Amino acid sequence: MNRRDRQNAILGLVGERALSTQAEVAAALKDAGFEVVQTTVSRDIADLGLVKVRAPSGRLVYAPPGTSDIDRLRALGAAMRRYAVSLEAAGTLVVVSTPSGYANALAQAIDEAGHPGIAGTLAGDNSILVVARDGTPATTLADELTGYLLQGAA
Repeated sequence: MNRRDRQNAILGLVGERALSTQAEVAAALKDAGFEVVQTTVSRDIADLGLVKVRAPSGRLVYAPPGTSDIDRLRALGAAMRRYAVSLEAAGTLVVVSTPSGYANALAQAIDEAGHPGIAGTLAGDNSILVVARDGTPATTLADELTGYLLQGAA
């Protein structure tokens, strides 16, 4: 069994199980028929670019690269529900209103989310201008951001 097979096995294992530590990954590999030591697992995790993400249980687990994008969008949704009061499309911008003093925190969450349709934000004390990228209609972006406010609403 070569390095490529072992690394493919790791990707499969982290995709199907919640593995939090290198020791857990090594044990799962041994169960799958790979004889490995912790240093090899450590090197493979780095080579594969695995990231730690929070599982629904709250536990940090290994995941393939790019998985953290889902977490960032989940964090954006939580920040929108926590801080946003209203949204309105205005030309090529989306204006987001917040309680006084919360605009910077929400703008930072929007920027960190790395949304492909957002070029950037500009925050004041209680409002944010969200700048849509070329080709992304502000109304579409406003509808999507409003959807975050409605998540979990009964």
